Amino acid sequence: MFTGIIREIGVLRGLAPRGDVLRLAIAAPRTAAAARLGDSIAVDGICLTVTEARPGVFAVEAAAETRRLTTLGQWRAGRRLHLEPALRAGDGLDGHYVQGHVDGAGKVLASRPAPGGGRLLTVALAPALAGYLTPKGSVAIDGVSLTVDEGPFEGRLTVNLIPHTLAVTNLGLLRAGDAVNLEMDVLVKAARGAAHQGMTDQPTSHHGAPAIAPHTPLTLERVRALGYGAARRKVRP
Repeated sequence: MFTGIIREIGVLRGLAPRGDVLRLAIAAPRTAAAARLGDSIAVDGICLTVTEARPGVFAVEAAAETRRLTTLGQWRAGRRLHLEPALRAGDGLDGHYVQGHVDGAGKVLASRPAPGGGRLLTVALAPALAGYLTPKGSVAIDGVSLTVDEGPFEGRLTVNLIPHTLAVTNLGLLRAGDAVNLEMDVLVKAARGAAHQGMTDQPTSHHGAPAIAPHTPLTLERVRALGYGAARRKVRP
């Protein structure tokens, strides 16, 4: 589990295929110093497992499915990457709950100046993902926890990047046409009864009943139809 608060900017030093996986070597002094084999680190929002750690550099590996669902297939040596180690007991939750399980890639439509020195970033996304947006809700873009502006959301979302976010992330460097990793708010996905894997046109809940589609309003009746909140039997003393 992560929070979407970036702890360090790393630099991709190299990529090497190893069978069906791709090995990435990332230079990041602080992250590498604390990394241990098997640790989870969010790399541009993708949860990856540390397979090697040495002074100044750590390595992770990405499976083919990870490369298919994310922007990772476009990465080249020299790319600057957002890094966040997994939460540990006692850590503060400063952003929002982020799993590091990217739902899909979005495309930057525009990045324009905002009052106060910030920028407004608009990203296009698939309709199935747009259904998980809520006004003033959360979204992770390349692993960064951000607040969604007011809707309606017709295949796009806009976030306001404050000067601090621009200073500690790469988001200010994004331009129209750039691809970004998107992870929708896990609490919204859970509330709508959609499993993170396989957001289909007709998803099913873990009860086997049809889940609530992304575009369907969440009502008490629909929640009960999924099998939640069933009446409890009264136990006589």
